[in-house]
Amino acid sequence: QVQLVESGGGLVQAGGDLGLSCAASGSIFSINTMGWYRQIPGKQRELVAHITSGNSTRYASSVKGRFTISRENAKNTVYLQMNSLKPEDTAVYYCNADITVDVTRRYVYWGQGTQVTVSS
Repeated sequence: QVQLVESGGGLVQAGGDLGLSCAASGSIFSINTMGWYRQIPGKQRELVAHITSGNSTRYASSVKGRFTISRENAKNTVYLQMNSLKPEDTAVYYCNADITVDVTRRYVYWGQGTQVTVSS
């Protein structure tokens, strides 16, 4: 069984900074791509950023230049540093990881979500 546990999030004023982290634990052989998604009520979940096992990154155009994704493989953890936050960044943020659990099984796992609220 694999779990993704998120931390961080909360309430911040516009222009402020916030950091999220997500640690994977359990039966893990290797972790491939890790990422962050966000969802506003009534809308589809959207990709914020992801990072491959080779540390290649991809960002949504709306966050490029403001958010930074990184990972610490020794801790099975992915981070999202969010700077210059805007009210439109308000959403529930979900961690996502593509994990190989053994030589025959590979699954995508999701965290429980953490609320980020940016006040104007």
